[in-house]
Amino acid sequence: MAPVVLAEGFAPLEGGPDPRCDSRLRQLPCHHQAVPAVVARSGQHQHPPAEIHAIAGRRFTPEGEKGANHGQGRLLHQGGHRQARLEQLRLQLLHLPAADEQVGGIPLRPGRRRPAPVSRAGSRVALHPSQAEGQHDGVMALTPATGTTPAFATTPAPAEVVEALRRWPGSHRVAVGLSGGVDSSLTAALLVEAGWQAEGVTLWLMQGKGACCSDGLVDAAAICDQLGMPHHVVDARERFQAQIVDTLIEGYGSGLTPLPCSRCNREVKVGPMLHWALEERQLPVVATGHYARVRPRLHPENGTDRHQLRRGLDRGKDQSYFLYDLPQEVLGRLVCPLGDLRKQQTREEARRHELRTAAKPESQDLCLVERHGSMRAFIDAHLPPRQGEITLADGTVLGQHDGIAHFTIGQRRGLGIAWHEPLHVVRLDAAMNRVVVAPRSQAARDACSVGAVNWVSIPPLDRPRELMVQVRYRSEPQPALLTPVPALELDRASGRPHRVAIRFREPQFSLTPGQAAVFYEGDLLLGGGLIDRDATLSPEATSRASSGHEPQRA
Repeated sequence: MAPVVLAEGFAPLEGGPDPRCDSRLRQLPCHHQAVPAVVARSGQHQHPPAEIHAIAGRRFTPEGEKGANHGQGRLLHQGGHRQARLEQLRLQLLHLPAADEQVGGIPLRPGRRRPAPVSRAGSRVALHPSQAEGQHDGVMALTPATGTTPAFATTPAPAEVVEALRRWPGSHRVAVGLSGGVDSSLTAALLVEAGWQAEGVTLWLMQGKGACCSDGLVDAAAICDQLGMPHHVVDARERFQAQIVDTLIEGYGSGLTPLPCSRCNREVKVGPMLHWALEERQLPVVATGHYARVRPRLHPENGTDRHQLRRGLDRGKDQSYFLYDLPQEVLGRLVCPLGDLRKQQTREEARRHELRTAAKPESQDLCLVERHGSMRAFIDAHLPPRQGEITLADGTVLGQHDGIAHFTIGQRRGLGIAWHEPLHVVRLDAAMNRVVVAPRSQAARDACSVGAVNWVSIPPLDRPRELMVQVRYRSEPQPALLTPVPALELDRASGRPHRVAIRFREPQFSLTPGQAAVFYEGDLLLGGGLIDRDATLSPEATSRASSGHEPQRA
């Protein structure tokens, strides 16, 4: 196990208390982040050897060990009886990879070897052959337990979800991402009930109000205490700032409408959290509270050589759209138990487990919005006002605006202009600082180009194929013809060197550059990418891209 170094030098940020000094955390025996716990097979939460117990000049010696400071306090957690002098501790912040480090492939440091763990369900985890040769590519070959039978095909009872988790192929040692909400809390409870060896991980993304910040952190720690799990807080502020906040502001300023949640899952939450769990805790699986169904390639419902992603059974809560960008190496190590439940069942199960978050209100906004109060306030805090014109396509000036970042394609309300018929935003011209509007009859588009495509459940297309395409989280998927076209340098630089031209069967009103177009076949998510800035393709362009090919149908 790597030595633990106390993170010092962080000054509290404005907008909320520093969680390292939050007195509410010191009341929770599970929250012993200053010394990472080792979960023993017997269920004891026991700490590592004394050589890594140094915390800001102190040594904490487990009961039974003798040393110069053995009387300072013991940190032995056993069952419901826990004793610890937590008032002496300050919360240690462990760190994600550097903000500019690519972790999509979840690489391990050269030379570090991982033993193949054995799960409680009798399954074993066999490392990829290249890892046996010392090449750690982060790909796991999952070997299911003998006698595994297919899980449920319809909406299951919670007991069936637990049973399916017991039969889950591969390792049953998991890092559970905990935000402090009911969904992630029940995720942890179901995994513990199924016998998984679980540890809670909360990412410290920023300070201030919001489920991902101080209040959520306290609730997450309390849930871990209730379930008898170790709890870790990982400092992700630098990476979140670089990968999400800075990218979001840059996108809005250039006339895009970015989709931060899918990027956050890939670049901050799921991928890097798995990297941290592998490196620091030797936990080969991560779990989240997303309403989506992950089916590893050896899952009885899969039957292919790729890890698959499906919609959650609760269509109204389905969050697969936000997970389209996860690479195969990450998807194969992800578990989402709530994908097989409906939201009402989640609340009922949380009450059955007597979780303190069972009645907690659901977050309705981005964490950034919750902190600033509105997306407009967030933008105003980062981008200075820049007045420009609101015009028709022919250049007729209809009014003024104070920044193109406050507009999005398809927007009709809040334009601040009067016209004899409703107008919609059809283009954001960053170079001219201009918002272009048009009547609804001119606002629809039937084609777009989608880049940085991540193919999930199938290999990249090699010929045209008709699929269902969803262009907004709450929009209905629409039938369209997808045609593979040559990737651009921007696609290759993103690590997803694939691009498609899309022709919809019917014109669409929300083809918004920066948003994701996600491809489905039934409930199976096949892939997705980002709608180009030049969202509209001429019929000639699509025709040229499709020439010489017959549509590939399901």
